[in-house]
Amino acid sequence: MKIKERLKQNSSKLYNVTSENITKAFDYPSVKSKELKEGIKKKIREKAILSTKARLAERNKSFDDYTDEELEIIISDEERKLKDDLKTKSLVAALAILGLDFLI
Repeated sequence: MKIKERLKQNSSKLYNVTSENITKAFDYPSVKSKELKEGIKKKIREKAILSTKARLAERNKSFDDYTDEELEIIISDEERKLKDDLKTKSLVAALAILGLDFLI
């Protein structure tokens, strides 16, 4: 009896390990997708902050002249502009690849 019980326990452990690995394999694309989205958001945020610095430098202002809420509004506006610009460029590139240059 002991041998049968050990075999059952070992086979159940093996089954659990296998099912965990399969689950991880199917979760891998979603995890990488989330990482990619976070990386893109981070890059857009960095570029928006640089654009905000340039915008403030043109007006001879600094970050100290604004409250945190005002700066967040300015940065979010810059992020929106960057996203819109990326969308436009992506659409133009897709149309160019398809050969639909008369729509541009």
